[in-house]
Amino acid sequence: MTETTKTHVILLSCGSFNPITKGHIHMFEKARDYLHKTGRFIVIGGIISPVHDSYGKPGLVSSRHRLTMCQLAVQSSDWIRVDPWECYQDTWQTTCSVLEHHRDLMKRVTGCILSNVNSPSTTPVIGQPQNETRPIYQNSNNTSNKPTAIKLLGKVSESLGKICCVRPHIERFTFVDENANLGTAMRYEEIELRILLLCGSDLLESFCIPGLWNESDMEVIVGDFGIVVVPRDGTDTERIMNHSSILRKYKDNIIVVKEDMNHPMSVVSSTKSRLALQHGDGHVVDYLSQPVIDYILQSQLYINTSG
Repeated sequence: MTETTKTHVILLSCGSFNPITKGHIHMFEKARDYLHKTGRFIVIGGIISPVHDSYGKPGLVSSRHRLTMCQLAVQSSDWIRVDPWECYQDTWQTTCSVLEHHRDLMKRVTGCILSNVNSPSTTPVIGQPQNETRPIYQNSNNTSNKPTAIKLLGKVSESLGKICCVRPHIERFTFVDENANLGTAMRYEEIELRILLLCGSDLLESFCIPGLWNESDMEVIVGDFGIVVVPRDGTDTERIMNHSSILRKYKDNIIVVKEDMNHPMSVVSSTKSRLALQHGDGHVVDYLSQPVIDYILQSQLYINTSG
């Protein structure tokens, strides 16, 4: 397949990130490598979307801290960024709403034909007060000439890079407001773009718990968008999928990353990291990046909490 005929993918990961671990970043890297090896996909960006404070999970620290830790964890990455939109809403957002928000945002900013665009989302877009600086997503290119196929790929990569790969400074999170001036939109109709939910097998397994997920949301998440699963600890993903009628129905939309289960990052979790911090376990350096550890110690997070 040529570069323009491959499906361009943005990986979106939702979660507490309480705190973000090396394992979370490893999940992005493994998923991208696997998708590239299939020869059918090009991963052009990754988005980390921390959950809203009102999610109500015990021991969940403020989104202000979690956003900053996530920024520190990806500061050396040239393709993964942190998006604060979910945290900035008035209340907790469903995973389905977060996916729909990013789908609609990509469509508005890039003009791409997204393969998983159905109907516009009703999710409100709430902007935050920003300094008087030029919007990072504004397209100032001259779009009067129709691009060739080669120019097309370069242009869409540039536009999507502004969305997926630009990281604002710590504690200054910028994202597109629905009323932002996006300039003249270029329609890159030859490019197929998909937003896929990136998750671990624990989230996949949660789909099988009766009453936990809204079935219509599951239909949208798996049926309209699709998911990429990075299993942990040799989990039998085939067995999990067979326990859910919706997962069976949309099995072709579920990509399971084949990973070496002995990789040390495959067992790293936020829970294990918090316990290591509380007990003064030196192995915390194996779980968290040093900038994140420094921030946790400086802010005195997790040290005197349980769970």
